[in-house]
Amino acid sequence: QLQLVESGGGLVQPGGSLRLSCRVSGFTLEDYVIGWFRQAPGKEREGVSCIRSTDGSTYYTASVKGRFTISSNNAKNTVFLQMNRLNPEDTAVYYCAWTPYALGGELHLRIREYDYWGQGTQVTVSS
Repeated sequence: QLQLVESGGGLVQPGGSLRLSCRVSGFTLEDYVIGWFRQAPGKEREGVSCIRSTDGSTYYTASVKGRFTISSNNAKNTVFLQMNRLNPEDTAVYYCAWTPYALGGELHLRIREYDYWGQGTQVTVSS
């Protein structure tokens, strides 16, 4: 059974940084995508960023481009989300999720097409 476990959330002041981790286990496919999503109170879940396992290609939603960086350590089956210049609007529960990469397809953050999800980690940006 494929499992994803997030860690690294916490309380940070505006302008600060956090690094989230997503450890993935139980997968058999070699070509897959790990996405980061977030859900703020009273809002719908939204995609943040994703990375392909084989070539490390990445995709970011516009609101985090230039502030967040997604990366992976394949040897440790872990994907990271480095979040810099955080602001209160970044406050949310952050989830990582898994989807197989479709040959000829594109990186995306379509929530319904991600099959496996972690339990989430809370990120709070507040002074």
